[in-house]
Parts: sequence; C-alpha cells; structure tokens
Amino acid sequence: MFGRSTDWLLGIAGGVLLALMIHYNSLLAKYTTPTFASWVAHGLGAVVAVLLVMLAASRLFRRTRAGEEPERVKAPLWFYLGGIPGAFTVILAAITVNGSLSLSGTIALMLVGQIVFGLVSDHFGLFNTPKRRLVAMDAVVALCVLTGSALIIFGGA
Repeated sequence: MFGRSTDWLLGIAGGVLLALMIHYNSLLAKYTTPTFASWVAHGLGAVVAVLLVMLAASRLFRRTRAGEEPERVKAPLWFYLGGIPGAFTVILAAITVNGSLSLSGTIALMLVGQIVFGLVSDHFGLFNTPKRRLVAMDAVVALCVLTGSALIIFGGA
C-alpha cells in the first residue's frame, strides 16, 4: 500500500514538473522561437541527466564489492530515440500555449493524447509493454478526460 501511494505522489509531482516545464518553455518561446526553447530545454535537461547518471553510477560502484564488476546490460539503440518526441513535445506545447489554448488547455489535450496513445500501446503491446485488454471503463475514463479538457478550453473566460 505504501509503495502505491508513493507512486501516486511521484506521478503528481511529475505532472507538476511537466506543467512548470511547459510554462517556462513557452515563455522562452514567446521571446525567441519554439525551436530555440526546445534546444535550451533539452540542453539543460542533458546537463542535469549527466549529473544524475554520475551520481547514480557512483552509488552503484560503491555498492559493488572491490574487484567485482557490476553487471552491465546493453540497451538496444532504438531505446535512445525518446528525445525526439520530447523535442517535438516542447516545440508543439510552446506553440499551443502561446496560442488560443493557454497552458491548461494545452496540458489537458496533452493528457488526452497520452491516455489514448497509452491505451493503444497497452492493447497492442507496443514498445515491449505488456499487452492489456481494453475494457469499457477505459473508454469511460478517456471520455471523462476529453470532456474535462473541452470544459477547460471552451468554458474558460
């Protein structure tokens, strides 16, 4: 139970950080270009990622016994392609936040896209995810999120 609540809190924290990232990237894009904002976001992200990898690697090597090599597993090359959709996400979000959708509308529609693509991925087992049969409740959830998104976009002042 505790582990599950931690997952929920981490998920919510990730959502807050995503909203902050989109907001700041969109502000930067407003004064420069969406492509430049994406480059800056990913450049800074790369620096932070390298620091985190160095920190994790130092902890990993500390845990292994002297003279014992840690087990290394080589990831397929296509696993490294995640940055490409990330770059487009930043660019597209920067364009839409500075357009008529604003921050909340953009994030709401991004959530709809993530849910729909997540359901498709689960159903077909895309990207080595475990296959999961879709149930009627999945459609209800997607419809609720879509309806909420429409209310945010069209119900605002």
